[in-house]
Amino acid sequence: MARDGAIYVCQSCGAVHGKWSGQCGACGQWNCIVEESQSAPPGALKPASTARGRGVVFETLQSDTPEPPRIITGVGEFDRVCGGGVVPGSAILLGGDPGVGKSTLLLEVTAKAALGGARVAYISGEEAVEQIRARARRMGFADAPVNLASATALREIVSTLKRDKFDIVIIDSIQTLWSDAHEAGPGSVTQVRACAGELVRLAKASGMAVVLVGHVTKDGQIAGPRVVEHMVDAVLSFEGERGYPFRILRAGKNRFGATDEIGVFEMTDAGLSEVANPSALFLGEGGERAAGAAVFAGIEGSRPVLVEFQALVAPSAYGTPRRAVVGWDSGRLAMLLAVLEARCGIGFGDRDVYLNVAGGLRVSEPAADLAAAAALISSAVDVPLPQRAVVFGEISLSGEVRAVGRAEVRLREAAKLGFDQAIAPESAANGGKNVKVMGLSRLAEAVERIAQSSF
Repeated sequence: MARDGAIYVCQSCGAVHGKWSGQCGACGQWNCIVEESQSAPPGALKPASTARGRGVVFETLQSDTPEPPRIITGVGEFDRVCGGGVVPGSAILLGGDPGVGKSTLLLEVTAKAALGGARVAYISGEEAVEQIRARARRMGFADAPVNLASATALREIVSTLKRDKFDIVIIDSIQTLWSDAHEAGPGSVTQVRACAGELVRLAKASGMAVVLVGHVTKDGQIAGPRVVEHMVDAVLSFEGERGYPFRILRAGKNRFGATDEIGVFEMTDAGLSEVANPSALFLGEGGERAAGAAVFAGIEGSRPVLVEFQALVAPSAYGTPRRAVVGWDSGRLAMLLAVLEARCGIGFGDRDVYLNVAGGLRVSEPAADLAAAAALISSAVDVPLPQRAVVFGEISLSGEVRAVGRAEVRLREAAKLGFDQAIAPESAANGGKNVKVMGLSRLAEAVERIAQSSF
């Protein structure tokens, strides 16, 4: 039996158990259940005889109160992902792998916002003030009027933020804070939930925007209870592949903007620099295009991005052929190989298939089907695609090439970067002025044209 006032909380998923056990029955993790004291059930109310509620006042959807202007930080890619700037009174959760550059990004955001006239505070529980100053000097922001502090006590932080008004407050990170109202250690589910809830309430009441940095688990999920992601207004993830200099900022949740926008940065010796034209990063070097390479004209949020798909089809040395995918869905590749074999007569049962998205970018758009198929066909028949051609289109299980949205934007971006041909669905034939579109209705047509080099 558990002691009076004690509960057992999973530190991985936040599930509450009545007694200790070695494995959490909710998430299946081992050795993650910790005893925590609790004097009353969560959310318990006082009896109605001792505390009477004042009731709820309802309002209508109509309002004459204008929306507050967004805070423009000066980092265009960050503002783009946030929906056009930071909304006053919002709470943002930023997660990412260790060393990816979360602190560097937020220091640049606060420094440029402060130079633009905003009153900002950067509170770190992981680094000393001198470490932050050294990074600011390296990035060229030593003169930015940023208020720095190194603290972990939630009570002291909240009292300071109530006394001094700020426009943007950075908390780096939420796992280092602790509240003296709970006996659990910093980083535990109870502490993360309590500290995040208090800071979110403070943001709503005071009108200051609070950005919380969150650690991630080995699976890439933000550590701590999932309820924190529900409490905040936006959940951003900062991603980057090892060995590549660029970083991508994505929004998994955003109450004030779109969730399909991305911001692209490049890590340099002086910090992060914005990439205004990400297509130049993800395209291969100039020269003749090798067999198995196809340039995909994709859409990430509101911006078009050209990226190179690379495929290699080789004889299998073992009984079971290999299927390796980097940057694309492996299930989508399996479906595409089945369509090529059943509808086009190209078999891959005795050959290894390797597919890679150049630059480390991850593509999830269905419009990439035709680009991946063109790269696979090109490698299988050892015939390169035209050097100045882009490919896009969705493929159905019947082998039909289906139309995709915003074809005009894709073709316009291709023309801007010097491409003059496009292999696309028939519906996109009239979308490009400076690009000659080869419209396809079925995947078998692409196989025939690529094999015969008739473009």
